[in-house]
Amino acid sequence: MNSREQAPGPAGRDGEENTGFLAAAEQFRLRFAAGAARRDSLRILPHEEIDALRQSGLLSMRVPREYGGREADLLTFSRVIRLLAAGDPNIAQAIVPQFANLEKLRLYGTPAQQRHYFDLVLGGTMMSNAAAEREGAFIGDMATRLERRHGTWRLRGRKYYSTGSLFSSIILVTAVHEDGGRAAVFVPVDRLGVTVSDDWDGMGQRTTASGTTLFDNVLVAEEEILRIPAYGQRRTHEGGFAQLIHAAIDAGIALAALADACAYGRTQARVLRESGVSGATADPYVLHTVGEMAIIAHGAETLLERGALLLDNALRAEWAGTEASDRLLGEASIAVAEAKYATSEAAIRVSEMIYRLGGASATSAALNLDRHWRNARTHTTHDPVAYKARAVGDFYLNGTLPPINTKI
Repeated sequence: MNSREQAPGPAGRDGEENTGFLAAAEQFRLRFAAGAARRDSLRILPHEEIDALRQSGLLSMRVPREYGGREADLLTFSRVIRLLAAGDPNIAQAIVPQFANLEKLRLYGTPAQQRHYFDLVLGGTMMSNAAAEREGAFIGDMATRLERRHGTWRLRGRKYYSTGSLFSSIILVTAVHEDGGRAAVFVPVDRLGVTVSDDWDGMGQRTTASGTTLFDNVLVAEEEILRIPAYGQRRTHEGGFAQLIHAAIDAGIALAALADACAYGRTQARVLRESGVSGATADPYVLHTVGEMAIIAHGAETLLERGALLLDNALRAEWAGTEASDRLLGEASIAVAEAKYATSEAAIRVSEMIYRLGGASATSAALNLDRHWRNARTHTTHDPVAYKARAVGDFYLNGTLPPINTKI
C-alpha cells in the first residue's frame, strides 16, 4: 500500500462511527438475506426493510459534518454498500440514488439548498432519482426539459428506470435547462403531474422499484432547481463515486453467491460414487470450485477497497481545491474502473459457478439460487465494462486520464 492508499485510522470518533456503520450494515445483511429469495420469487417490494434502513441513520451517513452529518469515509461507505448488497442487492440498489443525490447536492447546491436537503435527509427523508431515458441515438441523450412558462418553471418528460422512486418522497430529476446545459430538480413524489409506475420487469433486481416516472407539466420552484454548470467539462468525483457504489453491489452479489454455494455444498450437494469420497466437502473438484469462487470474489473485493481509498484521497484534494486534484481524480477513476470491471466479472462468474457444486438439484425454484446470476447479469448491464478496460489500458499504456463523464 503506497502513500496514496492509506486506510483511514481506526482511532477516535471517526473510528467509532465507522465501526458503528459496519456493525449496523452487518445486522442488515443478515436480516435482508433471510428474506431475499422469497422477495425475489414473489416480487415483494422491500418497504419494511427500506423503512428500517431509513430509521437506522445509514441513509444519511454521507451528509457532511458541517451540516450535522457523520460523513463516513469512502472505504467504510463501500463496505457498508457491499454488506447490504450481500444481503439483498435489490435493497442496495434502491438506495443508490440517495447517496448519488447527496454528492450532487454537495457539488452543485447553493448553501441554502444544502442546508435544506441535508436537514431533510438527517430527519429521515429518502430521495431517488430519474435520469435515464430511451429517446435519442446515444445513451445519455435527454428529452426531459425544464422551461419557464408564464413566470413559472415547468418540468416535462418521461424517465425510465427510476430506481427507488416508490420508496422515496423526493425524486431528483435530470433535465435540459432552457438557459442551456443541464439541471437536476428536486421534485416531491406527491406533486401534481408526477406519476410513478411500478412497471419494472427485468429478469433480475426485480424489487428495486425501478419503474417509469412521468412528469406532466410539473410546477417547480426556483429553489428546487440544482444547476449543473460546465456539464462534462469539469472533472469531479461524481462519476467515480457512482461507479464505486455499483462495484460494491456487484462485489456483494459475488460474496452472497459464494456463501450460498458453501452452504449448499455442506448440506445438500451429493457426490458421484466414483469420486471415492463420502461427501461433497471432501470432493477435490468441489473444493477446487469453491476455492476458485473465493479467489475471484475476494480479488474483486480487494480492488473495490483500493478504488475507495484512492477516491477518498482524491476527494479530499477536490474539496481543498489543490492543483493536483484533477490528476488524483483521474487516477482514482481508473482505480474504480478496475474495480468495476473485476466486480462485474466476479458477480457473473461466481453466481454461475454455484451449479458446478449442485447439478440439477441446485436449479430448484424453491432454492432460487439463480437469483444471484439474474441479479448480477441485470445489474452489470448498467454500463459496458469493455469501455472501462479500454480506459484502464489507455491510462497505463499512454498515460491518458479517463474522459470527463459520469460513466468512467
